[in-house]
Amino acid sequence: MRRFLRPGHDPVRERLKRDLFQFNKTVEHGFPHQPSALGYSPFLHLMAIGTRSGAIKLYGAPGVEFMGLHEENNTVMQIHFIPDQCQLVTLLDDNSLHLWSLKQHSGASELREEHRFTLKGPPGSPPSATQITAVLPHSSREVLYLGTESGNIFVVELPSFRVLEDRTITSEAALQRVPEDYCNRRSCELVEALREHPKNPDQILIGYSRGLIVLWDLQNNKVTHHFLGSQQLENLYWQRDGSKFISCHYDGSYTQWPVSSDNRQPEPLENVVPYGPFPCKAISKIYWQTTKNGLPYIIFQGGMPRASYGDRHSISVVHGSQQTAFDFTSRVIDFFIIFSSEPTAEFDDPSAMVVLAEEELVVIDLKSAGWPAVHPPYLASLHCSAITCSHHVSNIPLKLWERIISAGSKQNVHYSNMPWPIDGGTNIAPDPPQRDLLLTGHEDGTVRFWDASGVCLHLLYKLSTVRVFLTDADPNDNMNTLGEDEWPPLRKVGTFDPYSDDPRLGIQKIYLCKYSGYLAVAGTAGQVLVMELNDEDAEHVVDHAEADLLQDQEGYRWKGHEKLKTRDGPVRFEAGFQPFVLVQCQPPAVVTSLALHSEWKLVAFGTSHGFGLFDHQQKRLVFVKCTLHPSDQLALEGPLSRVKSLKKSLRQSFRRIRRSRVSSRKRRGGGGNASEVQEANAKFDQDALQEMELAPVQRKIEARSAEDSFTGFVRTLYFADTFLRDSSRHCPSLWAGTNGGTVYAFCLRVPPAERRMDEPVRAEQAKEIQLMHRAPVVGILVLDGRSTPLPEPLEVAHDLSKSPDMQGSHQLLVVSEEQFKVFTLPKVSSKLKLKLTALEGCRLQIRYPCIRKEDVSGIASCVFTKYGQGFYLISPSEFERFSLSTKWLVEPRCVVDIPEVSSNNHVHTRSGVENAARKSRGSGRSSSDYGEDERKSGRLMEHALLNDEKVLKEIQSTLEGGRGRDHIPTSQRNRTLSVRIQELCRKKFGKKSIRTWTK
Repeated sequence: MRRFLRPGHDPVRERLKRDLFQFNKTVEHGFPHQPSALGYSPFLHLMAIGTRSGAIKLYGAPGVEFMGLHEENNTVMQIHFIPDQCQLVTLLDDNSLHLWSLKQHSGASELREEHRFTLKGPPGSPPSATQITAVLPHSSREVLYLGTESGNIFVVELPSFRVLEDRTITSEAALQRVPEDYCNRRSCELVEALREHPKNPDQILIGYSRGLIVLWDLQNNKVTHHFLGSQQLENLYWQRDGSKFISCHYDGSYTQWPVSSDNRQPEPLENVVPYGPFPCKAISKIYWQTTKNGLPYIIFQGGMPRASYGDRHSISVVHGSQQTAFDFTSRVIDFFIIFSSEPTAEFDDPSAMVVLAEEELVVIDLKSAGWPAVHPPYLASLHCSAITCSHHVSNIPLKLWERIISAGSKQNVHYSNMPWPIDGGTNIAPDPPQRDLLLTGHEDGTVRFWDASGVCLHLLYKLSTVRVFLTDADPNDNMNTLGEDEWPPLRKVGTFDPYSDDPRLGIQKIYLCKYSGYLAVAGTAGQVLVMELNDEDAEHVVDHAEADLLQDQEGYRWKGHEKLKTRDGPVRFEAGFQPFVLVQCQPPAVVTSLALHSEWKLVAFGTSHGFGLFDHQQKRLVFVKCTLHPSDQLALEGPLSRVKSLKKSLRQSFRRIRRSRVSSRKRRGGGGNASEVQEANAKFDQDALQEMELAPVQRKIEARSAEDSFTGFVRTLYFADTFLRDSSRHCPSLWAGTNGGTVYAFCLRVPPAERRMDEPVRAEQAKEIQLMHRAPVVGILVLDGRSTPLPEPLEVAHDLSKSPDMQGSHQLLVVSEEQFKVFTLPKVSSKLKLKLTALEGCRLQIRYPCIRKEDVSGIASCVFTKYGQGFYLISPSEFERFSLSTKWLVEPRCVVDIPEVSSNNHVHTRSGVENAARKSRGSGRSSSDYGEDERKSGRLMEHALLNDEKVLKEIQSTLEGGRGRDHIPTSQRNRTLSVRIQELCRKKFGKKSIRTWTK
């Protein structure tokens, strides 16, 4: 340790730092903040989500995740996968297009941005002339069709993004031969939708916002059919066989249109207003899916009656007599249907509906009766109720893990058994080395248990504390319950529910003992619940006890919220963690610290008024200690009144910085006249903010006033079996640290097991330490004779830790916001201190940019694990995971199969690892020497050759010429054919040489 304290450069220390620390931000858990776009590749079975901050995230099978970030940080408006490729295109709100590719690197796939492009019009043209509204990647994989606000459609080449000006489809060309009365009555306006014919890639369907739809012939550059819609167009969808398409409209209707081979003016087959006749919301997207039984699935977004359901976010599914309007908890961004993508399949046969809402992802199983939801293995809505606290537990024993999973599975009976339908890619990351839990407390009084072992943060079990209390809302009430005859048939789906029946239910502290299965949770209204794990449903009475932390002291009056009312009599609880005792703090202030000792059957709790100890085996209060300072009236006003102290806190911070500057000037200059001091103070007022930014690492440690707010706020509680009375006998003890820099130590007498229920636990205050600068105490730890932290309760009993050294002298480590300080025990004399933030403090070893200093929420939510991992909230719905360890690293590592197209146009796949190995074995060249570009060029040439009549005729004549010469060996004929094909390729593509792509 001394090596790290010495100043100057030390090569040994530098090597140790490299061996000890390796900072990585590894993965983002949870649901993307502010999603804005959705894309899906039926070929890769990958889903892409774009956000308003310019992030793009790809998801496949559990563990298959990729992330990219646009440099512009603009909103992602659209995402389109290139057909049969490991590529996708994104459109941002600045009208820029970006091409992304999944490429192999070091045996795994990576998402990389390849090109970017902005469509520009001729000089002097308005921005609307090139403002992109619709994007169509053509199945040839050679071009993109870009519809614009002006009604023109531009064609750009892939991957170069070169504009092919001679292939532009103008709105004037689309209006040719349109009836004059229709043309005069309506202009084209913007391009709303572009759809390629499912059977004929030479035809595309163009939909304009005013209702006009045209079928465009790409070969002959002309319109073959006009479809004269009378309503504002929202979207288009082809039926699988290409004989019909569906248009959906702003008035809540959809229309079927036939596509005939003749040039007759098409008339709509039917026009349907599913929730009419009253005014309805727009149908913004629609699917028409065919099935073997002849009854199609009609799936559309919106269309609900405006008067009654204008605020609903719905998607309706209609299949024969079955009809359900799925009601989502937040605005629907987009959705897609997973169905058979095999070209030879006769029917769509949809299997699942994937809906991206603003606050969660919902997947509906369309194969099972009742269309249940599918339990997601990732992209969980962490913030379904606002997260109020977090607690991490490492290396969970298998038995406890299985019991938690069992309890969770009983809660998930209403979910579908369908395997996760988005299953692209292969997870090649090693299995997690251990089982880890992340517990999150929420504003609605729930605690959620997450599997944090690997890349996917998966919900295992949800615990609710609401049943213990009487709240204003009855849990049986359902605002969305409708009668059997109600129309439309709404069904609420999703878990996002940001509204809490009572904010006092919020969970503030969690403590889980992984060896005994005891769990303690504490809340906003001073409630502390102790629970134990039960594998079956049970009904029992929850015992109550009160802890008066003010101890009837005169002059104190609580001005905050009241305590929660509890239910009388037995309460029925589901399998899982079930509360058996409730400790209610008085006043009912927020519980600020919590500790549980499962071996001694004790729980300690602290608030802004003091702390107490409760024996949860005998269910009796052991003691309470008031820590409230006489001048601290803010602690009696409740959490909603603390905003008033902001101005006072800022004023104190400025004063502290000012004092630090003046004292440092005195040390440097030794004096100075009054005018210089006034000038310096005036300058300070100008750059105070800059000084505050430097304050955390450069300020001088100064004593804090005992009158500062919340000095009695209990920040940390800690149980230890150590030497507190004398050096010959150790005993159980409880330690408490406050915001005012005070540490209290209590000796405990816990009866032996055989008399545990007969004799009470006794406590006596033994020590009180006041830190010199009154800095808040944020951590307390006792080190044994080997300077090793004492093991957790029951850890030694389960042979998971060595027994502590009780022969040598113990030490007390107190961590404050300013320094580490070590005391000897039992005398509690100062032995060593390391200043953290002072100018003369310990030398900075290494610095990593992790959380921005302005990110108060991220800093407050940060939790560390015992194995060098960390989690903090980067948004209300996402945890950023990072690692400081050189050994433990949890990050996505996966491979996406690269598609290959053979000469018979059938699609095959080969893993990227196999491709790389095959190519490196072939000639000793690296995979990048051949790589994607050569495979792309081969596929492009193959497509072009097989679709060029002249080329095919020349190949046919070569073959026919060879058939009449039986005396010529087959191998020679093959060589002749190969040479002829290469000549044709060079002639068509201008290549000097080309690798043979077919036999």
